Amino acid sequence: MQFWDWVVLLGTQLFIILFGIWKVRQKSNHLQSHLLDRELSWFGVGISIMATQASAITFLSTPGQAYGNGMGFVQIYLGMPIAMIVLSATFVPIYHRLQVYTAYEYLEQRFDVRVRTLTAFLFLLQRGAGAGLSIYAPALILSTVLGWKIDIFNILIGVSVVIYTVIGGAKAVSQTQKLQMATILIGMVAAGVLIFQLLPSEISLPDALHIAGKMERLNPIDFNFDLSERYNVWSGLLGGFFLSLSYFGTDHSQVQRYLGAKSLTESRLGLLMNGILKIPMQFMILGVGILLFVFYQFEKPAIYFNQNEYQNYVKQNPAQATQLENLEKQYHANFDAKKEAILQMLQQREGEIAPQTLQKLKEAQAEHEQIRNQVISTLISTPEKQADDKSIKTKRNSDLDYAFISFILDKMPIGLVGLLISVMLSAAMSSASSELSALSSATLLDLYKRNFKPQASDAHYLGANRLLTALWGLYAILFAQIASRLENLIQAVNILGSLFYGVVLGIFLVAFFLKKVRTVPLLWAACLSQGLILLHYFFLKSYFKIEYLWYNLIGCAFVLVLAWLFNQLFKQSLEQKDEPNR
Repeated sequence: MQFWDWVVLLGTQLFIILFGIWKVRQKSNHLQSHLLDRELSWFGVGISIMATQASAITFLSTPGQAYGNGMGFVQIYLGMPIAMIVLSATFVPIYHRLQVYTAYEYLEQRFDVRVRTLTAFLFLLQRGAGAGLSIYAPALILSTVLGWKIDIFNILIGVSVVIYTVIGGAKAVSQTQKLQMATILIGMVAAGVLIFQLLPSEISLPDALHIAGKMERLNPIDFNFDLSERYNVWSGLLGGFFLSLSYFGTDHSQVQRYLGAKSLTESRLGLLMNGILKIPMQFMILGVGILLFVFYQFEKPAIYFNQNEYQNYVKQNPAQATQLENLEKQYHANFDAKKEAILQMLQQREGEIAPQTLQKLKEAQAEHEQIRNQVISTLISTPEKQADDKSIKTKRNSDLDYAFISFILDKMPIGLVGLLISVMLSAAMSSASSELSALSSATLLDLYKRNFKPQASDAHYLGANRLLTALWGLYAILFAQIASRLENLIQAVNILGSLFYGVVLGIFLVAFFLKKVRTVPLLWAACLSQGLILLHYFFLKSYFKIEYLWYNLIGCAFVLVLAWLFNQLFKQSLEQKDEPNR
């Protein structure tokens, strides 16, 4: 990066952080600044919800997802607008009527402290890991920019986010999110426009879309019903609906946002705003990835986007250097052949495209993928994994996280590089701070205050909240250190949530709608259902494949059915013990 890039980057970040802290300066030593008063407008709620979702992962990883796999990822959001309507009609009125600070308070009123504690624990377990991914994403960016080890940046960014959250709390986060979202949207629009402008002058937007379509990147909708297929209409409408219902209805990092609204109406409007705007925003970000893909059909990309890792491997393994050099020669020849086929296809576009032209393009693209897979296999550490298709696919998807940031650093003009990196760091700061704030407040209210220190001063709880923020920051940093072993980040964060969200949602739906189910049957149902989901994902997936979006529906259904069944089986025993049915 050049001098003016650093000026833009540091200036933008410093202004946003100081603005947030200044806005809450009068309450910075009060516990309420680390919770959210009910004072946000519907627009503030909507922006806050969107900014909490829109981490650096979204803006770093989603274009790479489109670059490598096309537009199909957008199907994950098809169920979201419906979920927002359902939440506005059901969950939100209950939370507002009870005036709770966390969603899990309601569960104690309906059942007892055990259910509240279990559900809060499941939230904390997966959201703490999610915060780690939010820290890892900007660390990946800065390690690419400066060429340092990513572990260093995981620690530096994690500590910075903890300090920011401790000083400003939840209110500072909410105050800065409007600025952060504005920076994010301006930066992504600018990136899309500039990528298009960098295309060859004879390539129009219809040409670019035509190329992407013929190369199977414009595939937003898949109507095939297949549980083993990750993204299709049905997994998006059903699995995505239950994922959104649980994320926005039970995850405290989101519930905290709309519980801070002035009124029930403001909360509902904020949720509906998110439901309306989320899909277009994702289309825009994926569209940037599609333009990036087309650009790299005319401008040769690196054979492996994470050049720091690639060059370090070559230095440390000179015996493999010759093999990689040969692969690079094949890669260069393949790029020229593929580009020639694309230009032939465009020339024939006015009439009927010759079948041999499309076949030539298809073969060139297949060879491109094969060469990349050979490079990735070489970079994998152990011989066993080098022959494992799953390991190669995971590392390939992980490398896609570097596609967009590599383009920014190599091709963007001075000043805009700083702005786009600032975009991602803004998103990271917003999302990670929101998550740490939600983690510390949920731990304070649902575990510490409820179970260990029910009567203490406000100053004591403020100190405890700050300590909990630091501890969750440490947990997130430790998880960030292993994040490089996961899939493409935008997929990893949704997989992580889906392992737990279905069960948590099931607990809430039992509480809302199965009024006769009591505490013990629900606890058994929740623990058994969670165990079955984890058992399938970690041990049984190779025997019968069910993709992660379906876990949200299946986990929820398991809890509902098993809770009702166990309640019937234990009914006589429960009546003898006279367990209260709340």
